[in-house]
Amino acid sequence: MREIKNVPHAPKPAGPYSHAILANGFVFVSGQGPQNPETGEVPDNFEEQVRQTLRNVQTILEAAGTDLQHVVKVNSYLTDLTRFQAYNAVYREFFPDGPPARTTIAADLLGILVEIDCIAVLPDA
Repeated sequence: MREIKNVPHAPKPAGPYSHAILANGFVFVSGQGPQNPETGEVPDNFEEQVRQTLRNVQTILEAAGTDLQHVVKVNSYLTDLTRFQAYNAVYREFFPDGPPARTTIAADLLGILVEIDCIAVLPDA
């Protein structure tokens, strides 16, 4: 079973992709950036970009029927790996206990400083 999940109160996808796909008890969230879904603005501050990006991921997960506690894998893309410690500090706010598996890589992102995608388990699966 494969179900497309687009969330009206999340930032609109910037291209031909869905916010998430539900399949076989998992939620696969597409890469999200720091755009505020209400204003369309992107924060200037790195830490605020990370917070907004994780809020966007959280919004999509909740609309799909799960939450951050059920995330099993995160891929993080940063434009500047010298900000890794600052990234980790904000990340811990969202994943304080038992964090998921994670990969963090440097990437050349257009107009943003961070992008995050993840895979989560559906609690009832």
